[in-house]
Amino acid sequence: MSDIERAKKLLNEGEYTCVLIKGQEVITSRERGVAPLLSLLDGRGSLRGFSAADRTVGAGAAHIYVALGVDTVFARVMSDTARAVLDSAKISHGCDLFVPVIINRRGDGTCPIEAVLSPEDTTVLAIEKIRTRLSELSGK
Repeated sequence: MSDIERAKKLLNEGEYTCVLIKGQEVITSRERGVAPLLSLLDGRGSLRGFSAADRTVGAGAAHIYVALGVDTVFARVMSDTARAVLDSAKISHGCDLFVPVIINRRGDGTCPIEAVLSPEDTTVLAIEKIRTRLSELSGK
């Protein structure tokens, strides 16, 4: 079984929000949103060669996966902008459902991370915007 197949299986069997696998190394998280991906970026910097399975991949998560250098991304739900980001970076990807935008947790608007990003953003700029938005949302 390939790493991406194993990651998808673990995502579906566990109560994880994201699973990253490379060979015998398995990284999982139950945190929602982009926070666990930013933690990986800050702590590890690179996850080259990893395959990722995620519940939801919007533009923000896609940019962080690009910065992490993962090889493959699968999502249950993926936004059109996320798909474009991954396409630009030539990262293999797939999903169960493509949507125009990721909806916020209340279900009454666009995800606050997706809302601050634009298709023209570079990954470096997108990550700066994500950090600023998360800081604003946390009141810090």
